[in-house]
Amino acid sequence: MTKASDLFIACLEEEGVEYIFGVPGEENLDMLDSLSRSKQIRLILTRHEQGAGFMAATYGRHTGQTGVCMATLGPGATNFVTAAAYAQLGGMPMLMVTGQKPIKKSKQGRFQILDVVGMMKPITKFTHQLASADNIPSRVREAFRLAEEEKPGAAHIEFPEDIAEEETASVPLKRSHVRRPIADVKSVREAVKALEAARAPVLVIGAGANRTMTGRMLLQFVEKTGIPFLTTQLGKGVIDERHPRFLGCAALSAGDFVHRAVEASDCIVNIGHDVIEKPPFFMQQGGPRVIHVSTRTAEVDPVYFPDIEVIGDIANAIWQIKEDIVPNGGWNFDHMLAYRKADLEHTRSLAADARFPIFPPHLVQQVRDAMPDDGIICLDNGVYKIWFARGYTAYRPNTVLLDNALASMGAGLPSAMMSAMLYPERKVMAICGDGGFMMNSQEMETAVRLGLNLTVLILNDSAYGMIRWKQANMGFADFGLTYNNPDFVQYAESYGANGYRVESAAHLKQLLAHTRDTPGVHLIDCPVDYSENDQILNIDIKRLSKEL
Repeated sequence: MTKASDLFIACLEEEGVEYIFGVPGEENLDMLDSLSRSKQIRLILTRHEQGAGFMAATYGRHTGQTGVCMATLGPGATNFVTAAAYAQLGGMPMLMVTGQKPIKKSKQGRFQILDVVGMMKPITKFTHQLASADNIPSRVREAFRLAEEEKPGAAHIEFPEDIAEEETASVPLKRSHVRRPIADVKSVREAVKALEAARAPVLVIGAGANRTMTGRMLLQFVEKTGIPFLTTQLGKGVIDERHPRFLGCAALSAGDFVHRAVEASDCIVNIGHDVIEKPPFFMQQGGPRVIHVSTRTAEVDPVYFPDIEVIGDIANAIWQIKEDIVPNGGWNFDHMLAYRKADLEHTRSLAADARFPIFPPHLVQQVRDAMPDDGIICLDNGVYKIWFARGYTAYRPNTVLLDNALASMGAGLPSAMMSAMLYPERKVMAICGDGGFMMNSQEMETAVRLGLNLTVLILNDSAYGMIRWKQANMGFADFGLTYNNPDFVQYAESYGANGYRVESAAHLKQLLAHTRDTPGVHLIDCPVDYSENDQILNIDIKRLSKEL
């Protein structure tokens, strides 16, 4: 016979789990004791459950395997909610394990007890309360299967303390090896016919295409056909954005150079589209034909109702289309590429502005210049995210981690910490607004304790800058969105990290190089000037359209 908590940890080991992130509580003590004897799984003690959840989700995002985090009942479980939604909307496989009071015999009435399973239902793919130790292997296997199945997302298991101490004869189940179904040949043929008949086709690469093999297949497709491509924010880096056929990132919903390029197309291949992302284009009756290529059928809404759907493993679907298609000598991409050229010239002129406090386009270029090809930047949520999505050239997949699904603040630092743990040989930078940083800033202690090498770049404007910008654009009075900050340099040093304050544009460049090349945890307090955020949209597109 085996203790249930020992069996639970053995099941996690069978699933290949390397880490459990979390803040254990009284109701997790049996599981914690079992975990202490694992030779495979390492406990990463965090300072808040939300940070643990963000780290587990980012593990799933990088690896495609389920990241695991744990918390106690009640307030520990409720602190997982934002991270659960972050993983669920963003397509990141994650398993949350929460404790609970005994369910067979109550000792303390309803003290601390919430319906956590009911709370998790709307924001997970799977949620279950373990009521018998014998069911642990099947429930753990099912949680991992659903978390990793397309579209990946969050799963949750509640592990009551009286179940954790039971004895059982059950043993772990082996992982099953599953290949995703391939797309139907007839649907591929329909897509190829539409592309060959088009005048100016274009590829739009979204979140679902951000998979290991898909980028390789897409690059081969672009090289064979010459069809230009653009990305959504969550599709950045699937193909190296230095490619001459790259048209830009749809960081905004409409009105940018990249949207004009899309409007010049009569056939859009939308790859890995998910309606949780801001739409990179809006469909209209009588507009361009749209081919939906994804693992799942299209979720139809008023601005998205594709003409052709190619459903199955995306990499294989793109390979099938590539093998079948005959490039059309009549395709014309001149307008699209002209808009991209104008975009680059516009961005280059903004990035040359070396004012102080730092102008966001200049900041983006300085960070790009400082980071190596495989360097990873992890953005929190704020107006700077738009500047980086538009202006930061991603060279490789998963080197620009941002959240344009839930768009949560507070994830930048934990996701950078996870990246630094997984890839200790690569340079990692968290880019956070002062507001987002303070939401999980206590994890600086965790980063120092773990001996990580990373830079935290804080963009300091003493305000919730994105909402303040929107407030001004909507004609409202400046109210309710400014605050005071701690001395971030001293704050970093109090945790044992290194703190620096930017004093000029030239100084920023020096600090980025120094922190990149020096081991340890570094924090850079960088004053930013958001007074001209309207430059994101300050583009005379109508005049440009006439010229082109």
